[in-house]
Amino acid sequence: MSLSSANEAPRPVRMVFTSRAGGVSSSPYDSFNLGDHVGDDPADVAANRGRLARILDLEHLVWMEQIHSNTVTVVDGPQEEPVEATDALVTTQRALALVVQVADCVPVLLADHVHGVVAAAHAGRMGARNGIVRRTVETMLELGATPDAIQVVLGPAASGRHYEVPAEMAADVEKHLPGSRTRTEQGTPGIDVRAGLVRQLMGLGVTNIEADPRCTIEDESFFSYRREGTTGRQAGLVWLP
Repeated sequence: MSLSSANEAPRPVRMVFTSRAGGVSSSPYDSFNLGDHVGDDPADVAANRGRLARILDLEHLVWMEQIHSNTVTVVDGPQEEPVEATDALVTTQRALALVVQVADCVPVLLADHVHGVVAAAHAGRMGARNGIVRRTVETMLELGATPDAIQVVLGPAASGRHYEVPAEMAADVEKHLPGSRTRTEQGTPGIDVRAGLVRQLMGLGVTNIEADPRCTIEDESFFSYRREGTTGRQAGLVWLP
């Protein structure tokens, strides 16, 4: 398993992104698939999730039933089952890791360690268009976070140079998420969700933003629904130690 972390040294908050390598799942889910809804052997998914928890020394991971909505849920303790029908989780609890799964959508990790609030959001095209990240920030503020103290990391995702969509769709997303419309390498209409999210976050007063530039469509070390169709899911995790 390959893990990349935005916080390698001991810090007040931890953020981690996984890749597809190092698990037990067979093709086309090879090998570190963390998605239990994509057709993979449940035993293999459970083994991969168990390994993730052991390597990160985490007892409590909170998963989501992601539906490309703009619903944000505040969690105040461990959850036996994935949180139903939501695309962002927010908590003030320590040692509670929030997990977002993706395979081209943008995994968004947010943290205000000063005020003790963290969040994980699933920002696909529809969720981003409909304000999932904006609503996540607003929920964090309700729990005591401040824009100047929020750190955001946007993980590996489909890049604008490869995310081709119909012109009408690009225009629609641009209308709701300014800065997202772009042109692909082929010169066709495209969407750069991360670019739109950076602009949106800046407009909310959140300026401590990092964006991993890697494209899941072109980088085969990540799962990509657009590239493969049937495939697994990598994850982003954030927690207050």
